[in-house]
Amino acid sequence: MLLTNRPFRLLFSATAVSNLGDGVSALAFPWLATLITRDPMLIALVAFATNLPWFLFSIPAGVIVDRYDRRLLMVRADLFRLALTCGVIALVFSVPEFPPPGDALNYILVLAVFGMLLGTAEVIRDNAAQTVLPSLVAKSDLETANGQLWSVEQVMGSFVGPPLAGLLIAIAVPAPFTLDALTFGIAAWLVWCIALPRRPIPPRRRIGPEIAEGWQWMRNHATILRLALMLGVINAVSVMAMTILVLFSQEVLGLTAAQHGLLMTAGAAGGVIGGLIGPKIIARIGPQEGVFVALCLMILPYGILCVTSDPFVAGIALFIEVFAALMWNIVTVSYRQRRIPDQLLGRVNSLYRFFGWGMMPLGALMGGAIVAWAEAHMAREMALKLPYAIAAAASLMTLFYAGRKLRL
Repeated sequence: MLLTNRPFRLLFSATAVSNLGDGVSALAFPWLATLITRDPMLIALVAFATNLPWFLFSIPAGVIVDRYDRRLLMVRADLFRLALTCGVIALVFSVPEFPPPGDALNYILVLAVFGMLLGTAEVIRDNAAQTVLPSLVAKSDLETANGQLWSVEQVMGSFVGPPLAGLLIAIAVPAPFTLDALTFGIAAWLVWCIALPRRPIPPRRRIGPEIAEGWQWMRNHATILRLALMLGVINAVSVMAMTILVLFSQEVLGLTAAQHGLLMTAGAAGGVIGGLIGPKIIARIGPQEGVFVALCLMILPYGILCVTSDPFVAGIALFIEVFAALMWNIVTVSYRQRRIPDQLLGRVNSLYRFFGWGMMPLGALMGGAIVAWAEAHMAREMALKLPYAIAAAASLMTLFYAGRKLRL
């Protein structure tokens, strides 16, 4: 049952609406790139630019979140994303399908700039949202609250959004981006309605000492630092796999845009189930075992995808992948929210995300580079499957590291 306090329900609703938009753009953005070019490196460039802000701005975002009103930061970030998405709509109207190579590069570069700006706003918005949650619910409810938020993110962002985007693209390419802009506006209004308890805003200092204070706390809490480093590997291989998925889906599985949306929905179903039953599983087996179950499961989907050409089997693999990710998130996010002091929460979270999410742009480039290199030495289908084999090996190494170093 959804937690009953009004501020959490408003945050829950804003999360649902904004993640519907994110889910629509998660399919529409790479699909738009494939209408411009089939070059895996250019498609990877868009994913790289979208994820690069997690590397560049995660740390300063934490200082900003600790210095300023977190609710207003979320509102302004969503309004900024609304304006940027309107710019993407204008770009869509100007792009012909499969333009000449020189023009294709220019269009991809413009799309990458929009992706980077949208990613920058997302860094601020997500850091503020995760940091504000402990102010809205009791500490005893954090696993439940996080599970509900992760569930609705999966339902809207991956279960509803992608297939809806596929249907909208079939109607008109600008249609999914128009819906995306609308969702950002609604989310901004819902967050604006949240009444937050007042918190003391610390006096401003130079940014360096403030970051150093968060880093010193993180160094003294080795478990959180190790979780961040492990998350960096997990996210790098996940983004590598997702960057290539749009080409894998079209060329290996033979799917249309609508069918690709349904494939992503299969993954989202794993997230929904993980968000709903994950807290109960963790309560029964404990956080330590919960993390190890998640890490074991993460190996399977990549192993499956590197050998299959069956859309149904690929859907099962994505289901397992997202279920495992939800298990990991529920344990690790709740662990951080309990242990990091509120006055440091933004900065330590930002450092955590720098290590954990900052590797995502590298993963995006790796995906494109691996396929570009491999297709010179093997068939295109094998080249598109190679990143999944590498992801499975990296996930196995992460499990071994956790077995030796991680104690929750």
